[in-house]
Amino acid sequence: MTADAGTAPEPAVERWAVRIEYDGRPFVGWQRQITGLSVQQVLEEAAGRLAAGRPVTSITAGRTDAGVHATGQVAHLDFPIGTGLTGAKVRDALNFHMKPHPVAILQAMPVDSAWNARFSANRRFYRYRIVNRRGRLALDDGRVWLVKRALDIDAMNEAARHLLGRHDFTSFRASACQAKSPLRTLDRLAVMRHGEEITIEADARSFLHHQVRNMVGTLKLVGEGTWAPERVGEALRACDRRAAGPTAPPDGLYLTGVGYDPDPFSVAC
Repeated sequence: MTADAGTAPEPAVERWAVRIEYDGRPFVGWQRQITGLSVQQVLEEAAGRLAAGRPVTSITAGRTDAGVHATGQVAHLDFPIGTGLTGAKVRDALNFHMKPHPVAILQAMPVDSAWNARFSANRRFYRYRIVNRRGRLALDDGRVWLVKRALDIDAMNEAARHLLGRHDFTSFRASACQAKSPLRTLDRLAVMRHGEEITIEADARSFLHHQVRNMVGTLKLVGEGTWAPERVGEALRACDRRAAGPTAPPDGLYLTGVGYDPDPFSVAC
């Protein structure tokens, strides 16, 4: 496209996809805020240093809340063409400039300018970690939800089946959710126990704000025997946030992956 008379053409850029992990505890969430440090700010400031001071903005596959972690977040960055970037250089330079913050680039791959970390995604994967024991946390404080009452994962899995498929998830979304529609298709919601740790895994094309944490908070009520499993289906059909359980804390939630077809990270950098 030709620039209008009197305006400078936009600089040519090359787009890079990055796969990221971070500990969400020090941050106000992914997105930049007026106050507090965000993961986005840390990434973009590091990218600006790599781009010799030129501002670099990021687009992410999903905006995590304060205290939520990631082992497979994805974003894209546009760097000026001609800087001789390679996947290893993008990964290592960003990691260097993001120190000492607990954010790390796992992979960096060049992508077409039409590729978009958010809109090209066709799947999101979340995991929620619960430690189910009486004793307090020493090593995983801030990284799991400590639930002291014994949880029945068979009952929780029975309850989870009521949420599978395409539904109106109004009962499980935050009141401040900005999504235009509450309709979502939940492809997987599975509860597993490994000793004293319980993991809940959820897969869908997209999720509503707080949907995973609200589903986990509700399943916890079933696991401890406060709710019968079928009450989860009743809460879903009520289409009323007040009908479902509480919002689980952010500590145990991890964005573990984002799906693309084709996957830009299928080849190691």
